[in-house]
Amino acid sequence: MKAIRFEQTGGPEVLHLEDIELPPPGAGEVRVHHTAIGVNFIDTYHRCGLYPVKLPSGLGLEAAGTVETVGDDVTNLTVGDRVAYCSGPIGAYADANNVPADRLVKIPAGISDEIAAAALLKGLTAHYLLTRTYVIHAGQTILVHSAAGGVGLIACQWAKHLGATVIGTVGAEEKVPLAKENGCAHVLNLKTDEWSRRVRELTGGNGVPVVYDSIGKDTFMGSLDCLAVRGMMVSFGNSSGAVPAFEPSVLSAKGSLYLTRPTLFAYTRTVKELQDGADDLFGVIQSGAVKITINQRFPLAQAREAHEALHSRATTGATILIP
Repeated sequence: MKAIRFEQTGGPEVLHLEDIELPPPGAGEVRVHHTAIGVNFIDTYHRCGLYPVKLPSGLGLEAAGTVETVGDDVTNLTVGDRVAYCSGPIGAYADANNVPADRLVKIPAGISDEIAAAALLKGLTAHYLLTRTYVIHAGQTILVHSAAGGVGLIACQWAKHLGATVIGTVGAEEKVPLAKENGCAHVLNLKTDEWSRRVRELTGGNGVPVVYDSIGKDTFMGSLDCLAVRGMMVSFGNSSGAVPAFEPSVLSAKGSLYLTRPTLFAYTRTVKELQDGADDLFGVIQSGAVKITINQRFPLAQAREAHEALHSRATTGATILIP
């Protein structure tokens, strides 16, 4: 089968397409024949070495497709089931992958494979951010960075559905209308607006109770300045680079702030946690409260180009690979 592989960490240029042999699924595993593959920023962290993986390695954590072969001791899935996964094992950038059965969710009728592959990781991320890391309540005003990105578009729609007023940020003026169409009451351009000051103005000087920040280095300190007293800084990504070291006393000086660095894996540790999150996600998609926008599709062989598009911040919504 065809798979994207890399032997050394680096930029998108380290990715290449190979013919590889996939062994039969082991006990507790099934082989999933992929029909759509999700592209996520965490993939770039694995590729560049920010999150180390054993080399040589495949890439990708998220895909959708059909069960092709069932290993021993699997009782909840059968050949032909439509399924999706988003927490590995790494190697989703391929025609197929062997996946633990307890890491798979069934795709309900009415949800296409492309939507499942585009939405599962980003949507489960939005789910834990809004309903578990910091529980959003109706009437609150919140700040979501990268509002026109994959997670941002889902999170902003979902937060509006929960009754929040969403202030979103974008990195280019042409992304403002998209963010407004997807749940943002206010959209600030990180490159031209004095966004920290504007957040204070929009909240009557009080600041917001929570900031969801997937950008990292470039926005971290400004995000702290947006928070209300005892507000929570949720740093869940590093698209601009890792947050530099800082003294914890900064948090007390800015109003006894809370800081968390969550990951999806900590919120989907059990079968129940994973399935509950997927059920909620598919439910809001089927209801129409959250719409999944796939704005970039690349053939599997063009994974390098997909990563170049991610790094340029030219993408909006979801990006998928088609085997």
